Amino acid sequence: MKKLILILILYFIPVCSFAANPFMGDKNNQIAFNIGQGVNSGIIVPPPTQLVPFYLLHFQYSQPTTFFKLPARQSINVAQTIGFGKKYDWAWDKYTIPMIFLSEDFALFHGENWYFSTGIGAGMQAQQNERIGSKLIFQFKIIGGYRITDNMGIELFIQHFSNGNTAKENNSYAFYGMGLTYNF
Repeated sequence: MKKLILILILYFIPVCSFAANPFMGDKNNQIAFNIGQGVNSGIIVPPPTQLVPFYLLHFQYSQPTTFFKLPARQSINVAQTIGFGKKYDWAWDKYTIPMIFLSEDFALFHGENWYFSTGIGAGMQAQQNERIGSKLIFQFKIIGGYRITDNMGIELFIQHFSNGNTAKENNSYAFYGMGLTYNF
């Protein structure tokens, strides 16, 4: 009975407060700059076997929150894809497109300075093309991060963009990358 009461008490106590958020510690704001290497794959977590001349430059502003008692961050994102040449029957220069989207990342596992998280988002790209087939985009991300200091951190990520089956063309953009975060 004591174990059951303890479990119930622990369940109703929040997992974290904003002061313990693994993404940004006790800070309330974060900016991040990410770069990514494109992968030619239509699956959510692509194998890094078909690297392509397609890159991602991504700026993100975040604030701490929770997601079903998990520490999280909500973000507004501005990204630019940059493509060059032709590879695997795709002309990558046609996909040099700016994007804007909102996202939510939540920490599945974390310590005081490290985290493993996943995230989802939705937004728009500036133009429709035959690879995605719509301006509407959805994002899925897997992140491993480490806060080096209270203000600085690094992240490694896999990021996937698609139209979420909202258009006939259902290919995607996928990237492996890294980023730097600054908390303030």
